[in-house]
Amino acid sequence: MTASIPRLPLRDELFLLGHNDDTGLPHIHRQSLALGMAGAVLIDLFLAGRIVLDRNDDARPAGEQRIRLHIDRPVGDLIADTAIASVRHARFAPTLRGWLSWFAADLYERTRAGLHAGGILHRTSRRRLGGLARTEVYLVTDSKWVVVARSRLRYLAAGREQPDNHTAALAGLVAVLGLTTHLYLHDTNTVTGQLRTIAEQHHRPVRDITAAVDAAVGDLATAAYR
Repeated sequence: MTASIPRLPLRDELFLLGHNDDTGLPHIHRQSLALGMAGAVLIDLFLAGRIVLDRNDDARPAGEQRIRLHIDRPVGDLIADTAIASVRHARFAPTLRGWLSWFAADLYERTRAGLHAGGILHRTSRRRLGGLARTEVYLVTDSKWVVVARSRLRYLAAGREQPDNHTAALAGLVAVLGLTTHLYLHDTNTVTGQLRTIAEQHHRPVRDITAAVDAAVGDLATAAYR
């Protein structure tokens, strides 16, 4: 049934999993979700062979690897190709943590606009405060987009499917962003651990990008209490 449904980029799937299906409201802070989506963009570029990370060493803190182009060729996706151009035109190769924070700045809005333009999201108005205020929300036009992504992760956690690179990367990002609760499985702590274990078996650069997302989200939480 799902074979005819095209696979979305990681950032799009993460955006959809990061929102309530019925209300369109985000499950987590938008800035945290945007950091996860920035990591997803980099992971997709790595898996497409477009970027590489410098090896880390003891002289540099984790997350300070620099992003370099491996193949300077577009992939045909506006946001991904903008990411490639940002690395190409940087005066110095950007650090992983620095690039994630910079690219995440307006990524939430850009991703939502792309999903809306592609017909995956539709915009509607909702009344709140007893009907005194009206707010715009974006809802999926067809639940299949979220159901397919959520089902792949559920099957993965249950051991019913072998992880491909895309789904293993999605598992790691969902785990570090705390979105496992919204997969609607019973034992969230166990599932989070299972998804992290699956993600830890991925390529080293994918693990490094996911860890950098985790650290950047942690920085946001720390800053909120200062």
